[in-house]
Amino acid sequence: MSPQQRAGAERVLVQALLPTAVGPVAAYASVGTEPATVALLSALREAAVPVLLPVLLPDGDLDWARYDGTLVPGRRGLPEPPGPRLGREAVAECCVVVVPALAVDRTGTRLGRGGGSYDRALTRTSALVVAALHDGDLVDTLPVEPHDVPVSAVVLPGLGLVRLPAYDLTGDTSVQGL
Repeated sequence: MSPQQRAGAERVLVQALLPTAVGPVAAYASVGTEPATVALLSALREAAVPVLLPVLLPDGDLDWARYDGTLVPGRRGLPEPPGPRLGREAVAECCVVVVPALAVDRTGTRLGRGGGSYDRALTRTSALVVAALHDGDLVDTLPVEPHDVPVSAVVLPGLGLVRLPAYDLTGDTSVQGL
């Protein structure tokens, strides 16, 4: 993606998720080619929304720390807040959890990097779980493992927030915008 496309995708992520942030939000600090979350983290802080970021534990599970604008290299070089650890259960207090994904299918199955860290963490929350994706990363089907925890929505640069059919309480099984 060009710098202009990345900036546009970041704007869409902020516009799609900021209105849902009625309480604490768990997110992640993007790395590499992941959809950029810098603008989202900044916008949430400016709106005085508490932001929790993951801290990878030695067992592969996630702890959480409050984001104050500062990041340091953590386990496996992943950026994390340097502040006090809030515990694995801190994610339960969040109203939205933004997760990374390589792809998501139309039922909400998320393809991550294979460690299961987010699947374990997502069992501890009833929040709206949203995967930030690039256009083209919402696919028809993905393989499902018994431990996989589905996401309830995705944000795509070209479509914004798309709630997935598995979570549509109206009975409509179509994916909005697709």
